[in-house]
Amino acid sequence: MCGLSGEMRFDGGRPDVAAVERMTDRLAARGPDGRGMWSQGAVALGHRRLKIIDLSERGAQPMTDAQNGLTGVFNGCIYNYQELRRKLEGLGHRFFSTSDTEVLLKAYRQWGTGCVEHLFGMFAFAIAEHDTGRLVLARDRLGIKPLYLTEGADRLRFASTLPALLAGGGVDTSLDPVAVHQYLSWHATVAAPRTVLAGVRKLPPATVRVVERDGRYQEHRYWQPSYTRRSAYAGMDAADWRDAVLDALRTAVRRRMVADVPVGVLLSGGLDSSLIVALLAEEGQTDLSTFSVGFESENGEEGDEFSYSDLVAKRFATDHHQLMIPSDRVSTGLDGAVEAMSEPMVSHDTVAFHMLSEQVAKELTVVQSGQGADEILAGYHWYPAMAAVEREQEPETYADVYFDRPHADLARMLQPHMLVGHDASGDFVRAHMAVDGAETALDAALRLDVHVMMVDDPVKRVDNMTMAWGLEARVPFLDHELVELAAACPPELKLAQGGKGVLKDAGRQVLPREVVDRPKGYFPVPAIRHMAGPVLERVREALSAPEARQRGVFREPYVAELLAAPDAHRTKRGANALWQVALLEIWLQTHGIR
Repeated sequence: MCGLSGEMRFDGGRPDVAAVERMTDRLAARGPDGRGMWSQGAVALGHRRLKIIDLSERGAQPMTDAQNGLTGVFNGCIYNYQELRRKLEGLGHRFFSTSDTEVLLKAYRQWGTGCVEHLFGMFAFAIAEHDTGRLVLARDRLGIKPLYLTEGADRLRFASTLPALLAGGGVDTSLDPVAVHQYLSWHATVAAPRTVLAGVRKLPPATVRVVERDGRYQEHRYWQPSYTRRSAYAGMDAADWRDAVLDALRTAVRRRMVADVPVGVLLSGGLDSSLIVALLAEEGQTDLSTFSVGFESENGEEGDEFSYSDLVAKRFATDHHQLMIPSDRVSTGLDGAVEAMSEPMVSHDTVAFHMLSEQVAKELTVVQSGQGADEILAGYHWYPAMAAVEREQEPETYADVYFDRPHADLARMLQPHMLVGHDASGDFVRAHMAVDGAETALDAALRLDVHVMMVDDPVKRVDNMTMAWGLEARVPFLDHELVELAAACPPELKLAQGGKGVLKDAGRQVLPREVVDRPKGYFPVPAIRHMAGPVLERVREALSAPEARQRGVFREPYVAELLAAPDAHRTKRGANALWQVALLEIWLQTHGIR
């Protein structure tokens, strides 16, 4: 829900309200239902609103609580806001709206920065204290809602998207070589706080930053589950874990029904989204709207899974919508998807999500989605390899099964000025896996995937593509209590049955077996995977543009080699190497970065 922006000055000057207005206007797609500005002292805040809870103007933002001397902007949804409101009323607080934004402001007044520990939901927010001039920034536990920063000696700016920061002006848009190293190593993921631009950072998930009026700040991480076997679950057998996971998911889905508008489901036909549909039906929701997307086949690869989504839709009597996209529309939809990206994303299903979201937004403003299940419950093919190694072998094995390419390969890809003299991506993994709190090598890999890789790949992808059309996507598998439970679950139960075994056992309680026991599917867009004609033309255009030649990120012989055989070069994880190289350049050009 919504988009936020703002500026804080450290030099005694007034904030550049015109710049904040430009940033706010750049967020219009995220919040088509309202626009607001506020400025006092050294702080200015902007907001674009998507009306989901409290549809009246009392829920408008920036929201000021004059009695408590606070003004805030908020993006997301606090699913337990009604329970928190009752608790805060019992503590003497009085409310003027029925919005979750006001609950956030009262919670901050009651518990200070500790309020985040009371919030169940997805959120990024900024709260200005009128009396002290202090600014508080925070992000939800799993980083579902984004918050980008650009800062200097005299000011801090922040926004829900990176393009919004660019609209404010004055951003260092040179490339960060370490981030480019990560981009090429991790399937386009760049770990917080970095972005591919040297002048833009992002607040990490589960983090609160308190900024004083002189620019000094303190930052702390408020949540990190333990990936160990906990005594609270001692003695549980496979059936107990199955029931516990199903109950936790049932609670997560129920929480995400809170809204003053209808809630639908993005239904791929896989286990994860099908479970959400089944549990919503179990809750008694009728006339549930579900949505699926498919693409034309290319090079012998099928581009839809409608047979499975149709089965689920029929079983639970949903109001089902299918969207079949011909290959020639992929290239035309590509530029819109890239424009919606806060950072470059190479996964071909990004375009699918963008096109699907466009259609869904014509019907609804809120949907639930199945992202996150594979990361929290070990559904990917590389997890068995991680489970088989000793702790000292973790980083090397993870690099072998997860990285797109080894560090040594980058020397033949990148121009000298873009090279990092050390294995920056490998060093990051080694440091992460050395931290206490993971019992086995698999636990360490899952912790890295859930709290780093997932945040800046599938989670960011869903947020960017849905919010580009004013559509809010809620992800019950990333309910923090479910994530905590999954982290404690014995690895062998997660790895069973080819991955996500404990979830498949749960699924058999409520779904047709043919949905649970089907081969694992993905969200294929064959026209991109195989560089179909129009997509290839767009790639050639971007790589031959004057900006690309002037920027000189990649070595020309390497680019020529890729273009000579567009569908022949694959990374270790099977991605099209030409697409990965070209997408970075397409993104930079789309956002006017020279």
